[in-house]
Amino acid sequence: MSYNLKSGIQRIELLSPARTADSGIMAINFGADAVYIGAPVFSARAAAGNEVGDIARLVSYARKYYARVFVAFNTILYDHELEPARTLIGQLHEAGVDALIIQDMGILRMDLPPVELHASTQTNNYELSRIQFLEKAGFRRVVLARELTLEQIREIRAATTLELECFVHGALCVSLSGQCYMSEAQGGRSGNRGVCAQPCRKLYDLVDADGRILEKQKHLLSLKDLNLGDHLAEMALAGVSSFKIEGRLKDDNYLKNITAYYRKKIDAFMEGRPDFRKASSGNVWFDFIPDPGKTFSRGTGNYFLFGRTPDMVSFDTPKSAGEYIGKVIQSVGNSAEIDTGISLANNDGLCFFNAGGVLEGVKVNIADGRKVEFARKVELLPGTRIYRNYDHEFSETLRRSQTSRKVEIRLEVSEFEDRLVIVAEDEDCNLFSLQFKTEKTVARDRDKALAMLREQLSKSGDTIFDVTEVELKLDNPLFFPVSVINRIRREFLDKFLEYRLSCFEPGIPFTPVVPDGKYFSSVDYTWNVSNRLSEDFYREHGAGKIEPAVEISRDYSGKKLMTMKHCLKYQLGYCPREKGHNKGEFREPLYLVDGRRRFRLEFDCQSCRMNLYQD
Repeated sequence: MSYNLKSGIQRIELLSPARTADSGIMAINFGADAVYIGAPVFSARAAAGNEVGDIARLVSYARKYYARVFVAFNTILYDHELEPARTLIGQLHEAGVDALIIQDMGILRMDLPPVELHASTQTNNYELSRIQFLEKAGFRRVVLARELTLEQIREIRAATTLELECFVHGALCVSLSGQCYMSEAQGGRSGNRGVCAQPCRKLYDLVDADGRILEKQKHLLSLKDLNLGDHLAEMALAGVSSFKIEGRLKDDNYLKNITAYYRKKIDAFMEGRPDFRKASSGNVWFDFIPDPGKTFSRGTGNYFLFGRTPDMVSFDTPKSAGEYIGKVIQSVGNSAEIDTGISLANNDGLCFFNAGGVLEGVKVNIADGRKVEFARKVELLPGTRIYRNYDHEFSETLRRSQTSRKVEIRLEVSEFEDRLVIVAEDEDCNLFSLQFKTEKTVARDRDKALAMLREQLSKSGDTIFDVTEVELKLDNPLFFPVSVINRIRREFLDKFLEYRLSCFEPGIPFTPVVPDGKYFSSVDYTWNVSNRLSEDFYREHGAGKIEPAVEISRDYSGKKLMTMKHCLKYQLGYCPREKGHNKGEFREPLYLVDGRRRFRLEFDCQSCRMNLYQD
């Protein structure tokens, strides 16, 4: 009755965001193998913090499915925050969290409890040498930069034993590996402190050195969202073990839909591949068909997974336009006829780009085939492209979803003297037995008694278990009242769950590492040194000169606020390396201008990167 799990199997993890403990529980129910959630403070999404007690509640629920809970603790710390941070880490460890996601190296010099550490993407997980250093420093996992190609991921996998985590879905930060200082420089809202104002989503003019406007009022730094759902197989075979969904600030329907989408994608990849297995337990029964186009999306692409492409930007709007449904045939007042093959419904949300080029939304009051009546008057010219950014029926389906998750369990029933013996094995090969003292009454109707016993023991009710097999090994068919069997089944499943929880294997705790070499000669502001422990860490590893983080120095003069693989010359047709990319002459440097500020652009064509400076 064994599940015959082999050693050496590669476990594949679906990692979902959790805005709250309840949304984390929801993500687990919809198929997540792990969730990441913000600490009360010191999280790079300050608006998504959670109390330790709520995180502990999430951990308790996740354990049932052997799912894991990672805590985003990924801001930089100031000196006066070191002791509160250390105390909070201790509380999170007591709450049972499986790992901390961090970027501040000062944490490695704290007296830590035995907790696993993951290196946030903000630790510049783009260069192999940096990733190898993080492994030597004691990290268990790195969150790779989104800009890496599949070939670069393969090279990293071949050169390190660290677990590799990659974003596969959601919003993209335009700055390389998430290292952005633009928001901090503009108004003191540092992304490294969890309060990024997202200047990359704002409108800019692109102006040359002579003041000539090359592009006017476009979202020139705004990227489409990421969707690598069709490339999970390549990524897993390249060595990625954790597929991460972005979105700790997204709503519940987004979380349900996108988690379900990737659960089904991962399961389809692993089918027929005995060398791969999901990282947690349980099968999910969905009562809807997930569709990533029906929840928040700026349009999607592969970003740099297969190299540079011209379709990764969203210059017209940073908002969710949703799915394209067709063009306007005619429009009068608050009604319109749309040439579409998509079934529309009352309360749908539609949007379009108005005459000023701004995305405008409108609610559908009444939908009748291709004819719709809006909640207000709209100006729509024939030929206007229409998008649906709110599918009411799909959203209601998600809201009412009864999707469930169950852990497979097999039972074997035998008798011994005056006792009934039940042995169970779950899909994780946990083997458990329990004896029940009971009176034995030989059944008059053998077949009926066996059928009744098997039927009642196969029920699992509102437990996490799905009883897939009941093997009866009885010398003589026995009769038991249904109430007795139900009591035995409930007690057995409760005890088995307790045993299952006791078998959970914790992560590998961080162990302080003694420096075995000089890795740095100097450290500049991009290493985000904001406290004495972080400074000690880099000095111990060879740094003679250490420049403080800009959040400490407030000195932005001559400093790169962003380095990007996104390049405006390439996207706008000015790249000298590309055939046909020669739209005209202009004099550099180029600037982004938002009406109040001017940012100078520098093009590093040798590295194929674009840098941004405050002018």
